[in-house]
Amino acid sequence: MGILLDIFTWWHGPGLGTRIMTRRQGREVGRDGEGNVYYRSGKAGEPGERRWVIYNGGTPEGSRIPPEWHGWMHKTVKLPPTEAPVTPRIWERPWTPNATGTSAAYLPAGSLDAGGKRAPARGDYRAWSPDQIAD
Repeated sequence: MGILLDIFTWWHGPGLGTRIMTRRQGREVGRDGEGNVYYRSGKAGEPGERRWVIYNGGTPEGSRIPPEWHGWMHKTVKLPPTEAPVTPRIWERPWTPNATGTSAAYLPAGSLDAGGKRAPARGDYRAWSPDQIAD
């Protein structure tokens, strides 16, 4: 069953076509802290250049690519972070993958999943009614 999943699905990892292309044409450019491996084919910076990533396990999700590699993947910068490291700014937080749909997802106060306790109304809110005349 595992071989069939590799051939016919992409959500369990790279498909057969991607594996063959990576082996024949891909040149490894680098790896990120999550273990994702980045490849390129063709000449760097040329119109026919292709760039792709093979994720390290888990779901192949675009938000799993750190910002410095995201810029390279989308051809915003020519050189990958392995050749031209990106220096984080003092105000930047460390990158984390998108946690939406997981137990680590952000839950604002008042959310039903966070207990459903909302702050009391302050009295300065007046609900709109269709009988009101616009000023």
